[in-house]
Amino acid sequence: MVSPRTWAREWRVLLEFVAGFCGTIFFHQPALWLLHIAGMTPNTPYVMTPVPPFSVPSVISLAFWGGIWALILIPVIANVRNEAGYWIAALVFGAIAPTAVAWFVVAPLKHQPMAAGWKPAAMALGPIVNGAWGLGTALLFRFFVRSK
Repeated sequence: MVSPRTWAREWRVLLEFVAGFCGTIFFHQPALWLLHIAGMTPNTPYVMTPVPPFSVPSVISLAFWGGIWALILIPVIANVRNEAGYWIAALVFGAIAPTAVAWFVVAPLKHQPMAAGWKPAAMALGPIVNGAWGLGTALLFRFFVRSK
């Protein structure tokens, strides 16, 4: 039998993942859309092109990784006791951690230039959309926890 404490932890992890997944769909991708319509990037949101290994749409793969990143983000910012600090931590974590991994781990694995080729305009894209993801994920997680 599963203890109530174990059940609560599993429920929290599920809410963290869902918040990160939805944060990608409802915050990261709209931020990308705004940058696209402003002419700051040729990248478009909600890309449905299938990606390996499971041929899921690119945006769903991205949202899945947003959910995984939320499993790191939420415990980190949960320790911040100051209300403003919580939101700042979510923004800063989102802007820096996933962006750094994308630049220095994922890009080389995909045979792409590191750090967006060190072009400042292209480099600004990651922190902006990922910062929006961080804020959105923190907001959604709080909403989910308080709604439960």
